[in-house]
Amino acid sequence: MSIRIYIGNLPQGFNPKEFDSFLKSISDSIRFKAVLDKETKEYRGFGFATTNNEQNANLIIEKLNGFEFNGSKLRVELSEKKDSSSHKRNSVGSNKKRKDFKKIVHSDAPNLEAPDPRWAGELSKLKDLLANHKAPA
Repeated sequence: MSIRIYIGNLPQGFNPKEFDSFLKSISDSIRFKAVLDKETKEYRGFGFATTNNEQNANLIIEKLNGFEFNGSKLRVELSEKKDSSSHKRNSVGSNKKRKDFKKIVHSDAPNLEAPDPRWAGELSKLKDLLANHKAPA
């Protein structure tokens, strides 16, 4: 079973190969992948490390959470991808031996509560029109 670890607050312009070798100095069985912005192809300041060993995952979290890397304090914690199978697995209670770490749930689904940012300018114009509109007496 692969254990996924969220690593955030990476400094701007960091080198993922340098960071990967830094992780390998802690444990050889860790793989790291930085997240890229789809449009600009620049690194977004976070990524995910995976390991097959729970002890290595705990070691990484304990050593790196709050660790300063190139001027930024890292945020490191367990991560679970949001899907229906993980909810079923966790509700059965098969992970009772696992330490309780603060977990972040990541989802690729759009946030339906927030308005579409592409329409922000139009919404602002409409709000101004409504605010300046006087009702007939």
